[in-house]
Amino acid sequence: MFDHISIGVRDTAASKRFYDAALKPLGYSCLSQSPGSLGYGAQGVALWVNEAVRPVPSDEKSGLHFCFAAPTRASVDAFHAGALRQGGSDNGAPGLRADYGDSYYAAFVVDPDGYRIEAYCGAAG
Repeated sequence: MFDHISIGVRDTAASKRFYDAALKPLGYSCLSQSPGSLGYGAQGVALWVNEAVRPVPSDEKSGLHFCFAAPTRASVDAFHAGALRQGGSDNGAPGLRADYGDSYYAAFVVDPDGYRIEAYCGAAG
């Protein structure tokens, strides 16, 4: 459905540290970088992280979050650990989420600008 998504951030250097650490275990990397702009993906850019004068204010009750596909449960664990090491905050430790399905394994973090981020693996065990 989506070709890409763009988010606005206050500091692309801080965002780069965060997204590099969080997304690498999932198989995504920074494929494009220019002053004030970062592009992340696997084969092509799917997430643009751009410096903005007025990023969208953080609102935990908005329901907005981004979920990244993870190849393994171990990569979900590494996503969570990397995100926390680079300025993210915990919003749900890695684990099974029975409410979403028997094999729904996910972790949730909040990035330095307040965006809620999830990594999910649906593979059994």
